Amino acid sequence: MKKVIVAALLVIGITAFAQEKEGIRAKREKLTTEQKVDFQVKKLSKDLDLTAEQTKSVQDLVANQVKKRESKRAEMEENKEKKLAEMKAEMEKEQAAVSADMKKILTPEQFAKWEKIREEKKDNLKEKMLERREKIKTKELLETK
Repeated sequence: MKKVIVAALLVIGITAFAQEKEGIRAKREKLTTEQKVDFQVKKLSKDLDLTAEQTKSVQDLVANQVKKRESKRAEMEENKEKKLAEMKAEMEKEQAAVSADMKKILTPEQFAKWEKIREEKKDNLKEKMLERREKIKTKELLETK
């Protein structure tokens, strides 16, 4: 019995800790490029006891690294949007093919009913997604207060 209680407490503790971490990350503010560079340079300067000349060289190097990282991140985000658009187009093609095949198989009345059911499912899914987004927004607003 003791082992079961200890295991339950361990699971609850781990879960709570993991959830708290997400909250901390969500609350972290975004730094500008200059702030990122300054923060890294100050940390390196303090940790390595850099001279003024070294600090200037390190600042240039870190600035280039941060710019490259941000451009790479923007590029990845752009590719993500392109991939989503490609996937959406592919899904639409597949749905059109399924619809064409169903039209061949079903009678006109059955096909009309099938399309109606399909549209209702699509509408229900959209409503659920909107509700989920609203819950998330509400939760985020409550957490920030």
